[in-house]
Amino acid sequence: MLEVRGGNPLGGTVQVRGAKNLVPKAMVASLLAETPSVLRGVPQIRDVEIVTGLLELHGVRVTPGTDGQRSDGELHLDPSDMAQGSIVDIDAHAGSSRIPILFCGPLLHSLGQAFIPDLGGCHIGDRPINFHLDVLRQFGAEVDKTSGGIMLTTRGRLQGTKVELPFPSVGATEQVLLTAVRAEGVTELRNAAIEPEIMDLIALLQKMGAIITVDTDRVVRIEGVETLRGFIHRALPDRNETASWASAALATGGDIFVEGASQPELITFLNVFRRIGGEFEVEETGIRFRHPGGKLTSFALETDVHPGFMTDWQQPLVVAMTQAEGLSIIHETVYENRFGFTHALGEMGAQIQLYRECLGGTPCRFGRRNYQHSAVVSGPTELTGTRIDVPDLRGGFSHLIAALAARGTSQVHGIELINRGYENFLDKLIGLGAEVAA
Repeated sequence: MLEVRGGNPLGGTVQVRGAKNLVPKAMVASLLAETPSVLRGVPQIRDVEIVTGLLELHGVRVTPGTDGQRSDGELHLDPSDMAQGSIVDIDAHAGSSRIPILFCGPLLHSLGQAFIPDLGGCHIGDRPINFHLDVLRQFGAEVDKTSGGIMLTTRGRLQGTKVELPFPSVGATEQVLLTAVRAEGVTELRNAAIEPEIMDLIALLQKMGAIITVDTDRVVRIEGVETLRGFIHRALPDRNETASWASAALATGGDIFVEGASQPELITFLNVFRRIGGEFEVEETGIRFRHPGGKLTSFALETDVHPGFMTDWQQPLVVAMTQAEGLSIIHETVYENRFGFTHALGEMGAQIQLYRECLGGTPCRFGRRNYQHSAVVSGPTELTGTRIDVPDLRGGFSHLIAALAARGTSQVHGIELINRGYENFLDKLIGLGAEVAA
């Protein structure tokens, strides 16, 4: 539990390192190589710990950089002694994570088998693994259900295939990439995700010797190769953490410099931030976000796949929207249950109404499926401290922002979920002047 006394503007500097949505996948990619890899900019977050443990269970040596302090977030990954891990150990270590599904392609190539435990993760929508398994079957994998999970095997080299995604899913795109690069023949992936983290993964795989072409119509073609070598790669900065700190500055009336933040991956967010009334300055080493004083402006927003407004940016920004004049409208088109976090905001005094209708023009999969995936926020409203239970990673950090902006004290329970994607967030909050106590 974290006790938060709110009402004070946040000010100072925080540092962001490599993206949570890239680093664990880059670590998995090291399984594809015959030689060691070096990954830089690795944040100290729970997801990295989980993947490190899973790699070690499969015989991969994971060690910090030569200074031994990981000051640059450097990891060395050596797969030369790779072996099948114990099913019991894998299940015990990874039951709370969804990352094991991405181990399948690399392990099938290297060991001929892969085990997937029951998967966890944040409960923000329907993210079934059936599509992943169907894709792996297309590559030639045999899938057998067991009491504790799923065992995949292959009797020979996986084969290239043609895949068309019904929705440009990031996870499904990663699955195809990590499997296709060493499959025999050409794989064609249509309606692929093209998020910056996907493009950084493709760049990393190309360093390893992969041949990957990305067309402008979301078609990715992968020419399989027999072997890959290790990589040396610096992960792109975490744009989601950057947007979270920017939203915290706006909601609390603060001024935060995010060291390491990169503008190109944030252009869509920065445009919205400016329209609301926030100000930012792009500097050589990062971006400064601040509330300039005065009133914030309400607006209409729709989330979408890249290059649209990212769904992970929506939750922290909604907290700032409770302080904007008038009615703001948010239409969530990526995850159907991403507004569950607003219940706690309502208990703090926010005026937020959820709707099942599509309140926007972006094509949406949820309009006739009875999901509350649109929201109307009426502001400005004063927030008051209360007890909060963290529902998921981004929602949890959004609750922290709300507690920091609120009058009085809040008790935030379940903060371990926030550790999945925010490095040393308590120390960073304290450094920004937040009154928090664990």
